[in-house]
Amino acid sequence: MNDWTFNGFAKNFDSHVREQLPWYELVTDSVAYIARNYLPKGGLVYDIGCSTGNMTLALSDLVKARNAKLIAIDEDINMAEVYKSNTNNAYLISTSDAIKYQYESFDVAVLMLTTMFFPVASQKEFLDNLYDKLNYGGAIIIVDKVCDESGYFATVMKRLTMFWKLKNGAKHEDILNKELSLSGIQRPISIPTNAKQFFQLGEFKGWVIEK
Repeated sequence: MNDWTFNGFAKNFDSHVREQLPWYELVTDSVAYIARNYLPKGGLVYDIGCSTGNMTLALSDLVKARNAKLIAIDEDINMAEVYKSNTNNAYLISTSDAIKYQYESFDVAVLMLTTMFFPVASQKEFLDNLYDKLNYGGAIIIVDKVCDESGYFATVMKRLTMFWKLKNGAKHEDILNKELSLSGIQRPISIPTNAKQFFQLGEFKGWVIEK
């Protein structure tokens, strides 16, 4: 069993994520609307783990209307190339390790299915450092996988996640193979106590961290 990797996966990413996560469009639109409430005129947005630009495109009208700046980050070179094509090179993208990136003071950061791929030892420190750079009145918006439930309900949430993947057309074998390939690669995160939840379906949740 090979480890899961995004390397060489950029061209299939958009169709794959929508198959695996049927709520993807709903949450994308929700995140974009939430960002509208925190981004000031002339502000700065980070799209961290931007992949092929889905979140950037959802934020594009807002960024233009507020005369704001958007910086995207994704260390996968192939993802970055697709991102540039999808966004018509309208935004700066850095092919950097998001953990090591030198962030400027900012107003909104979006981490859409990103932090769970960071090493566990780095997750909390990364979020703490990112929060330090957040301007007052701004927000960090996170959508990620969690494992904070216990008892039988944890099993129910696991099954709910698989149910929606199957309902959306994913094949049984593909679901199983991907789940096993994520062993040790994808590690659900622990969210700071000051985070406010806005979404949950199965093992995935969304939060806003304000300052």
